[in-house]
Amino acid sequence: MVGFTVPAEVTVILLDIEGTTTPIAFVKDILFPYVKDNIRDYLRKRWEDEECQQDVGLLRKQAEDDSHMDGVVPIPLETRDGEEEIERVIQAVVDSVHWQMSSDRKTTALKQLQGHMWRAAYENGCVKGELFEDVVPAIRKWRERGMKIYVYSSGSVEAQKLLFEHSTEGDILENVAPSYKHILNPALFFLPLETSQLFDGHFDTKIGSKVDSESYQRIATSIGCSPNNILFLTDVTREADAAEEVDVHVAVVIRPGNAGLTDDEKSYYRLITSFDELFLPSST
Repeated sequence: MVGFTVPAEVTVILLDIEGTTTPIAFVKDILFPYVKDNIRDYLRKRWEDEECQQDVGLLRKQAEDDSHMDGVVPIPLETRDGEEEIERVIQAVVDSVHWQMSSDRKTTALKQLQGHMWRAAYENGCVKGELFEDVVPAIRKWRERGMKIYVYSSGSVEAQKLLFEHSTEGDILENVAPSYKHILNPALFFLPLETSQLFDGHFDTKIGSKVDSESYQRIATSIGCSPNNILFLTDVTREADAAEEVDVHVAVVIRPGNAGLTDDEKSYYRLITSFDELFLPSST
C-alpha cells in the first residue's frame, strides 16, 4: 500500500531534493546542461574574482585526489602571464568539470562551482526552480503540526537555497507561513501576526556522503535529536539503506522520471507518490 502514518517519535522530516521535492528532469535537463553549456564563458568573465579562483583551487585539489581514476583531467597552475595561458587553464577546468559530471561525481568542489553558476542563472532570471505541486502545502501542514523540516542534498547548501528562493512558487524560504490577527478598529484591518521559514536548516555533502550511514548520525547530532526522531524522504534506495542503518525512519518517494524499483524494494520500503500520502499521527 502506498502511503503510511509517521511514527509517533518522529519530530524531524529530512528531505532530499532531486526526485523528491523537485523533478529529476529539472536537474538533468536544465541545471546540469546549463553548467556544461556556460562554464567557459562563466570562467572567462569571472577569472580574476576571488570566488572563482577559490572554486578553481578546489577543483584542482579534487583532480589531484582523483589522479588514480581513468579519464581524470588535471588542472595546471598558471605558469606565465597572458591570455593564452589563462585559456589553457580554463580549458583544463572545463574538461575536468565535464569529466566529473559525465562520471556523476558528487564532490564538494564540483557542487560548489555548480552552485555559484546556478546563482548567476537564478538571479538573471534564466532559471526558476521547479517543485512538485504537493510540496509546499504539505510542508506548511507539517510545520503547523510542530514538525521541524530540514533538507539534505548532494547539491551545495547555496544551490539548495537558490532553488527555493527562485522557485515556480516564488521565494519559499522567507515569509511563507504567515498567521494573522484581527485588529478591531473601524477599518477592520487584518495584519500579520508572525511569519516562519519553511525550512529549519540545510545539509550537503560537507556533512558526508548520502550513502554513508555516519552522515545521518552527524545530522541527528547537529539537529540535537536521536536518529529515530528523523524521517528521511528520498527516491534513492541506497540513501534509504544508509539512513536505516542508524535507525532513521525512511520513506521512498516515487515520482515521474525517478528510477524504477524492484519488486523486492517495493515490498520492503514504505512508499509514497506524493507528500499528501504522509500521515502525521493524531494528537492525543
